Amino acid sequence: MLNWFGKKNASSTVSTDMISKQRRYETLVRALHGDLYRYAYWLSHDASVAEDLVQETFLRAWKALDSLKDDKAAKAWLITILRRENARRFERKQFDLTDIEQCQVADNDSLSHEQMADHQVLRRQMAMLSPEYREPLILQVMYGFSGDEIAEILELNRNTVMTRLFRARNQLRDALSPNQTSRGHSNG
Repeated sequence: MLNWFGKKNASSTVSTDMISKQRRYETLVRALHGDLYRYAYWLSHDASVAEDLVQETFLRAWKALDSLKDDKAAKAWLITILRRENARRFERKQFDLTDIEQCQVADNDSLSHEQMADHQVLRRQMAMLSPEYREPLILQVMYGFSGDEIAEILELNRNTVMTRLFRARNQLRDALSPNQTSRGHSNG
C-alpha cells in the first residue's frame, strides 16, 4: 500500500514480513515435526513428554526464527533446541519416565512381523546403551547426521563423537551376536 509520498506503508511491510516468517515456520513444522517427535521420544521415553518437548522446541524456534540464517541447518538447529529444552525439564522438575518397552513408536506399517521383531530387538539393545553412546548413535542412524553435525549438536569434540559411535556399534554388535556367551572363552 503506497502513501501519498509514493512510499510503502510501514504496516504493509510489517505484515509482509510476518506472513513470510509464518510461512517459513509452518514449512519447518510440517517438514520436521515427525523427526523431532521421534528424537524427543528417544530422549524421554514418554509420548506426552515428547510432545511437550516438541511444542516447546517449536515455540522457542518461532521466537528465534530470525536467527536461523541457513534453512539447510534447520534440523540440527531444532534438535539442539530440543536437547536444551529436555535439559531444562530436569532443571525444573524430575518426571517419572515410562519404560520404552511399554510404548513403541511405529516406524513403518509395511514391515513384516520378522522385521518388526528385529527392529524391536535392536531398539531394546539401543535403549540399554548408556546415554553417552545411545544419543550419538540415534542422531547418526535415525537422522543421518554426520560426525561433525553430531559434535555440534551435542557440543562435543568430533573425535569424542566418533569414539562414542564406534563403541556404541561395537556394544550393539556384541549384544546381538549369537555367540555372545562363548565370546572370549575360546581365545583364552
